[in-house]
Amino acid sequence: MATKTNRPGRTLLSLLIAVAVAVGALVVGHFTQGAGFTPKLALDLEGGTQVILTPKLEAGSESRAVTAEDMNEAIAIIRQRVDASGVAEAEISTLGSNNIVVSIPGETDESILNLVRTSATMRFRPVLQVLSPTALDTSQIPQSETELAAMTAEELADTLADINGDGIISDEVEGTPENNSDTAWVTEALTRDALLLDCTDPANLAGEITDDPAKGMVACSVEGDTKYILGPVDIEGTHLKSASAGMETNAAGQTTGQYAISLELDGEGTKLFTEASNRLYNFSATDPTRNRFAVVLDGNVIIAPSMNVPITDGRASITGNFTAAEAMDLANQLQFGSLPLNFEVQSEQQISATLGVDHLEKGLWAGLIGLILVVLYMAWQYRGLALLSAGSLVVAAGLTYLIITLLSWTMGYRLSLPGVAGLIIAVGITADSFIVYFERVRDEVRDGRPLDLAVEEGWSRAKRTLVISDMVNLVAAGVLYVLAVGGVQGFAFTLGITTIVDLIVVFLFTHPMMSLLVRTKFWGGGHRLSGLDPQHLGATNAATYRGRLNLGSEGRTKPRGGASEATTGSNAPAAQDDNGKQLSLSERRRLAAVSQTNEADAGESSND
Repeated sequence: MATKTNRPGRTLLSLLIAVAVAVGALVVGHFTQGAGFTPKLALDLEGGTQVILTPKLEAGSESRAVTAEDMNEAIAIIRQRVDASGVAEAEISTLGSNNIVVSIPGETDESILNLVRTSATMRFRPVLQVLSPTALDTSQIPQSETELAAMTAEELADTLADINGDGIISDEVEGTPENNSDTAWVTEALTRDALLLDCTDPANLAGEITDDPAKGMVACSVEGDTKYILGPVDIEGTHLKSASAGMETNAAGQTTGQYAISLELDGEGTKLFTEASNRLYNFSATDPTRNRFAVVLDGNVIIAPSMNVPITDGRASITGNFTAAEAMDLANQLQFGSLPLNFEVQSEQQISATLGVDHLEKGLWAGLIGLILVVLYMAWQYRGLALLSAGSLVVAAGLTYLIITLLSWTMGYRLSLPGVAGLIIAVGITADSFIVYFERVRDEVRDGRPLDLAVEEGWSRAKRTLVISDMVNLVAAGVLYVLAVGGVQGFAFTLGITTIVDLIVVFLFTHPMMSLLVRTKFWGGGHRLSGLDPQHLGATNAATYRGRLNLGSEGRTKPRGGASEATTGSNAPAAQDDNGKQLSLSERRRLAAVSQTNEADAGESSND
């Protein structure tokens, strides 16, 4: 036996509270974090920034050709970097055979552009000397490059000592270096470069990779406040297995309040880092400067920590004064590895929308016209129930708009024109759910159930169909999202959102409202314009439709309203009703059951 709905008023109230909480979160986000009240638009509707990258071959490798595999791998890595930064609907493709075009929608943050511009080549080098960031005052030394080159390292050191009272190199300038931490790597040319490099000049922090991994180098910190002389590379960044950012924890497992970047090296990297960490740790008591190793990213030192203990398991943690955003950006750069090629930025420009607001306006008009046509059809087919159908569509539209706006704020989602197409499909999905539900109610009424029970029993059977149908849509949207890229992904994403919204609306709005409507006089009383009148539903008679029975004077049940009774004493009901209308098989079976009940009641009365 069907059961009545469980307090539809509470269900509607829970939906209202959820919407109020979401709206409140958006309002708070607007005033505290600048969240917008409208969804962000994708490249085809708003425009953005376009960067064209051209492969740059290193010196001595001009004979190597750039392959299609190199380009495809570079595109995949750049896409991972951009997606990890929270930007949706970015377009990354090749231009010709040797260029990559990266188009990022909206006003693009500089950190995101840096993810595209840089190759994220990371190397571990030992620190040999730490210097002041400023350059030597060349007015106090020979001016010509020839004279500078002719000076020995000792002469340059003496010159610097005369200027600021400090030397920059050790006496070990000759012989074969014992290891990568040997100061013999500080050659005359390296000393000259250190004297002339000005780390306070932003142009020297551009991050161009010009170093030779087999030799020492001079590098600036990314902040430009320190200058380093570094030994040859101990470990290449290609041995980095993974990188992640999070709160640093101490030995007791408690957080220290600082952000750290955890690195994990592969097997070969673990062996190399074990040797390097042991060597550096040996300097902890004798030479604190050479106890440090520098993490060099694209030619700049991002951090140069001391080696507190030897690391033998290939797991290292980089700590410093990182903010959460800085730690996450750096981890993203390192996590997705180095690009297979070095690239230079050929052009960077702002681009206008490829489709523009005009196409968006036409898409919205198409959705509105489709909505009006659906409502008109509902009014013609289901009369007063068209109000419930239209209300479901309005609620679904409002929820979808709210969810997309929240996603634009929290995860950087952007609405593209294919995404708008996915939203328009929601009109048909929601209307179809209502039709399936109503037709199940009609079937129950035709089978002889009273209207209130028909609504509950129809819902019990319809919801299984609705859930299965929407699950099929969700699976299709999920597969399309995983396999597709660009605009098609946007279509799949919005299709999935609208499918979930349809389930929310039909469970938390459409069914509870139907349960409340059948309790009113207009709908539940069967007004001819309500869409729930007996003739429109196909009920056999008004008594069956309303489910109200009176006791006759002889103690037998008799339909209220003067409807004809089934003849007692016969198990075979007539094939037609009193109006000559042909009865269905289910209606004839129902009349047979009523006839048997009446005969039993009559037998009991006669025995008494």
